Amino acid sequence: MQDIKKDLLSRKATILAALLAAPLFLSPLPATAQTDSSPSDLDTVLEGFDIELPPEEPASDQGLDAVLGGFEEEGLSSDLQTEAEGDSAWLPGWLSIDGWLQFGTTYTIAHDAPAEGETDWRGFSKARTDLQIDLEARFSDAWSAKVGGKAFYDGIYSLRGRDEYTSYVLDEYEDEVELREAYLQGKLTDKLDLKIGRQIVVWGKSDNIRITDVLNPLDMREPGLTDIEDLRLPLAMTKLDYYFGNWELSGIAVHEIRFNKLPVYGYDFYSYDEPLPPEDEPANTLENTEWAISLSGIFTGWDLDLYYARIFNDTPHLEYVVIDEENESTEIQRKHERMHMFGFAYNKALGNWLVKTEGALLNRVHYTNRPGVGYTRIDALVGVEYSGFNETSLSLELANHHINNHRPYLEDAPDGVYQDMYQLAFRCTRDFLNDTLSVTLLAMLYGPSSADGAYERLSFDYDVTDTITLRGGAVLYQSGDLLALQDVGDNDRIFAEIRYSF
Repeated sequence: MQDIKKDLLSRKATILAALLAAPLFLSPLPATAQTDSSPSDLDTVLEGFDIELPPEEPASDQGLDAVLGGFEEEGLSSDLQTEAEGDSAWLPGWLSIDGWLQFGTTYTIAHDAPAEGETDWRGFSKARTDLQIDLEARFSDAWSAKVGGKAFYDGIYSLRGRDEYTSYVLDEYEDEVELREAYLQGKLTDKLDLKIGRQIVVWGKSDNIRITDVLNPLDMREPGLTDIEDLRLPLAMTKLDYYFGNWELSGIAVHEIRFNKLPVYGYDFYSYDEPLPPEDEPANTLENTEWAISLSGIFTGWDLDLYYARIFNDTPHLEYVVIDEENESTEIQRKHERMHMFGFAYNKALGNWLVKTEGALLNRVHYTNRPGVGYTRIDALVGVEYSGFNETSLSLELANHHINNHRPYLEDAPDGVYQDMYQLAFRCTRDFLNDTLSVTLLAMLYGPSSADGAYERLSFDYDVTDTITLRGGAVLYQSGDLLALQDVGDNDRIFAEIRYSF
């Protein structure tokens, strides 16, 4: 048995090394190194950190203009305008419809044969069809509306036998129909905008780790397969934006209470032997409204955001709750307590470098092993992005979650939290074939030396045509001390998707 485990770890290490090295082999030398007169790679990498400004400073403005040129509000060319009008000839001019149809599959490559009575997750574990449709209406230059819906059906459960899966898995993963973003937005005055309805509000600067991005919950039912930007769940909100100078002041009322979607009992990412206790979800009432405010400033070369939110904690704790006072009977429930978040985010551009930092103070964070006590947690992130190589971007982010007045019993199940919990994210993306092929390597490590767990994802996106996109790749998982990652080491999988956009 030990030899088998060693062989498995050896093969896994070999695959991991190949994933980490792939961007290096796929990438030609940076453009700056192709001529003798060009600066060295080291000069390119260190650009922006020189004490003295380079003599060609005016050229940097031209470079910035070139980068930002694609964001100018230019009209469609006559050919594209004609094509767009032809595609929607059956709709009135103020109404448009778009969306996508997708089929995706995954193949699990590292599972052992299951014990009797357990689900066999080896081989193909998904054969899912997704459909998303968005209807947009523009009533005037100042007012518009959007309604979007998404549905999926996974046929793998019928193909492999529905009796092989728990009812929890079938309820969460077999099919779903959901209202996505659905809102009305417009200008109340020249400086005041309104947006009301189901929407997504993104806070913070990190693309990989959540620090101040606390408003919208995430769909985390399949960890590691998708980026955060595609996981956010919309909420019913009222949002007012006031603009003055370089600043934007936003006030938000969240009317809909939703929490993260997590793996369920019987799924291969679920870490416990029994189903979770029932969840006490706060009702969507005026009393339970969540409140948030942000102040954002954009300046030459840097930007700053300040945040405050009074919200329910997405991560629940367990409590004994009286369900029958007469008989004094109780049950364990998952509870979500109110908490306060004070935060900031800051970006600074330095040549080819982008330096980012985020910080958040969360007050009244509750845990199961110390009922009735609200802790203070400080979350902090520093990161850099580098875009000096041809068609390539690199990013590195490091975060720490620190609990004040931490006690050793918080490390025990079901909390499993340490005084300091670290995250490290590395991302490398390179474009090929005139930007029709994009290859991305993402590595997420938890804890010092990834002792709490880790995963790596190598993926590609290829635009076959303007309407057809292929996506595929592999994800490798390593188990660790975190409760959610203790048993994920054999969940390695290959995935493939084909999407038609309309």
